[in-house]
Amino acid sequence: MSMAAALNPPKTPFKINLTPALPPPPTSSALTFKPNNNFPTLCAAAQPQQQEHAALLDTLLNSTRKNQVLHSIRTTSPFNCLSETNLHHTVPALTSKTRGKVRDIYDSGEYLVLVTTDRQSAFDRVLASIPFKGQVLNQTSLWWFERTQHITANAVVSTPDPNVTIAKKCSVFPVEFVARGFVTGSTDTSLWTVYNKGIRNYCGNALPDGLVKNQKLAKNILTPTTKAADHDVPVTPDEIIERGLMTRADYEEVSRKALSLFEYGQRVASEHGLILVDTKYEFGKAEDGSIMLIDEVHTPDSSRYWIANSYLERFQNGLEPENVDKEFLRLWFKSHCNPYEDEVLPEAPEDLVCELSWRYIFLYETITKSKFEVLSSEEPIHERISRNVASALASLK
Repeated sequence: MSMAAALNPPKTPFKINLTPALPPPPTSSALTFKPNNNFPTLCAAAQPQQQEHAALLDTLLNSTRKNQVLHSIRTTSPFNCLSETNLHHTVPALTSKTRGKVRDIYDSGEYLVLVTTDRQSAFDRVLASIPFKGQVLNQTSLWWFERTQHITANAVVSTPDPNVTIAKKCSVFPVEFVARGFVTGSTDTSLWTVYNKGIRNYCGNALPDGLVKNQKLAKNILTPTTKAADHDVPVTPDEIIERGLMTRADYEEVSRKALSLFEYGQRVASEHGLILVDTKYEFGKAEDGSIMLIDEVHTPDSSRYWIANSYLERFQNGLEPENVDKEFLRLWFKSHCNPYEDEVLPEAPEDLVCELSWRYIFLYETITKSKFEVLSSEEPIHERISRNVASALASLK
């Protein structure tokens, strides 16, 4: 049953307390940012950690590990990139397929099977296929799902394959919760784009004059969006309630969870020499009425990450931060075409594709402190996934 049909939207102004409840901060020293007249002040980490963080940029730009990964990308992935799946033809238990921008979603009756492909999405369309991207996103999300259960439950049931998550079914809220800590971005709905156009109230958030690109906000904010036919549409909390997209109670709970997740993610990223700049969350409601985190968490697809050690100097000199996400791919397309209006887009250069693949792997290894496993290409990836999913579904019966 449609959730919207059962809702009775209130007409009173919608105000809630979005103060997130977080566990006590870790005792180890970390690299953090504190607002000072809306400008960031860098707080130094302990010396060994500070040295480790300073080496991050070298690892990202020029390192033995980068050369190893780029070699694997160029020699293995062209024959095993996962751009499309058709598991409903190879796994008898799957009855239907829904194709998203990045994920292919299959219905097994009791569960959903989510396959994260290598498709790269931005500007509300697919731009390219990025080697190993699906594996990175799926495994990054799983790492965060496991570590955020103190904040919210999630829909994960099992992970039978590096590219696959089997999830509980739920009623998905038709709202994406975008959490932001900085004024930045290049898409039509990004905070810097709208702020630079003179907008000072965005999704219910009052923004002061005088902010500059890549500046830290005085506090984290939420800028929710809802889906139109083929793009995201910003909405205010009042509009979400009035349109019946969510109840007041559900919006209140999800908002608190989203801000808590974001602050926790920022803290963990800071401990690893990174800044979690912004991200998006999706939630659903289980049959028992509980709210669950779904889709993905703090991946380089759903989030912006910057190198913390170089941020302040680059910001003060008017330079773009060193990013570890798909922003540089966005910027390349914006400088070579109109990605929103051009029917045919230029093909992304191979070096750009390989660099993005490396940055995704770099982020995974930096956050999780584990080595990314480049899987053998001897078995075609679609056959591997089909075999693993069939076995997992059989064991769940």
